[in-house]
Amino acid sequence: MNNLIAVALGGAVGASARYGTSLLALKLFGTGFPFGTLIVNCIGSLIMGALYAWGDVTNLSPTLKAFVGVGMLGALTTFSTFSNETVLLLQGGYWIKAMLNVLLNVGLCFAMVVCGQQLVYARL
Repeated sequence: MNNLIAVALGGAVGASARYGTSLLALKLFGTGFPFGTLIVNCIGSLIMGALYAWGDVTNLSPTLKAFVGVGMLGALTTFSTFSNETVLLLQGGYWIKAMLNVLLNVGLCFAMVVCGQQLVYARL
């Protein structure tokens, strides 16, 4: 039951952070490219990499893993929004932006997972 509560609380934190980041990105960058989704996916990937590495070398609490990994990061990052935004770009005829969105989200998020792991491994 503790893990279920941790997931719910983490989800509230992640969803709020995602919403706030999306609003800020719209204000800063406008609507021409889905920067909000890219930003939360990169940040979430960095944190996921760090969480994995931290759990790999320490006895990380299952409740903390549930709070951060499932709840917070599950609500913060999103594949469905990324997919929808890419399809909308394609439907609007913005092929280059659509492909850029795919390449940046996949490439940068993979790189952020590695960075998160390396940040933790370098300190332990």
